[in-house]
Amino acid sequence: MNYAEDSAGPAVGLDLGTSRIVVARGREQKCSCEAQLNAFITVPHTRLTAALLAQENVFHFPQGPDLVVAGSDAQKFAEVFHVELRRPMVHGLLNPQEPHSLAVVRQILTRLVGTAAREKQRLAFSIPAPPAGGGDTALAYHEASVRRILTELGYDCRPVEEGLAVVYGELALTNYTGIAISFGGGLSNVCLAVLSLPVWSFSLPKAGDFIDAHTALATGERAARIRVQKEQAFQFNGFTADRVYNALSVYFEEVMQSVAEELARACARHLPRLDQAIPVVLSGGSALPGGFLDRFRGVLESADLPVPISEVQLAPEPLWSTAKGALVAASL
Repeated sequence: MNYAEDSAGPAVGLDLGTSRIVVARGREQKCSCEAQLNAFITVPHTRLTAALLAQENVFHFPQGPDLVVAGSDAQKFAEVFHVELRRPMVHGLLNPQEPHSLAVVRQILTRLVGTAAREKQRLAFSIPAPPAGGGDTALAYHEASVRRILTELGYDCRPVEEGLAVVYGELALTNYTGIAISFGGGLSNVCLAVLSLPVWSFSLPKAGDFIDAHTALATGERAARIRVQKEQAFQFNGFTADRVYNALSVYFEEVMQSVAEELARACARHLPRLDQAIPVVLSGGSALPGGFLDRFRGVLESADLPVPISEVQLAPEPLWSTAKGALVAASL
């Protein structure tokens, strides 16, 4: 795949995820990535608090009677005050139940992506695939809102489905042919592509947030605390005396089973003629725990897919895969 020389400056790739927003800059494999947590909390707005937050370089902004602490800094404040993080997005889209959703996403994008280096600098941003089984979503509103923010920042932007972005980011060695699965925060996105062309794609609302919420219900812990434990220390080691780890194992397994079953159904409905076996690549923050790859390989084998699989691999940097693939999409 050839990368177009962009006279408007180097392209930008943006992974607009439910859990994290990641930006990729550079060219081909020589790109750099930067991320912010896609979350926030609010605190009362006083001049003293605003001054102290500014003094400590905490990412914040005023919103009505509140100060919004956003991005990665929000996690530290949530831990200190023992409150749940608020999320501007849910299931890959702007959260309709959160009045600050658009303002928070705008501020995070402005801080993380910044204004375009040149007029009409190219940028591609990720959007979720249609939900498995169909159904209406607010994707049109979400896409138009994000496009407006990025256009105001000076970018010539275009959307790319998350699963296809992972194909672009991780399957160059197989001529962009294979199955990409992104186990994200709000959704699991799946795409089958042949020679960079998407054959089909879908999303499921079972991913990291599903695991956190159900583990919290089962254990009585806060979901924000569950997420921290999951990301910092959880591994697939079988059942233990730790009830949180046991619950995490149960709900990780449910996510894997759901993705494998829907993948098998999608292959059965529409499978192109393939001359050879194809790879499966896994990405996303929910694929990071130790042992995830081996566990999912076993689940996939049990699903008995009607397609020959050459290998199941984990992306070298699962958190950056979508942003890297969006960078490729923006460069085409």
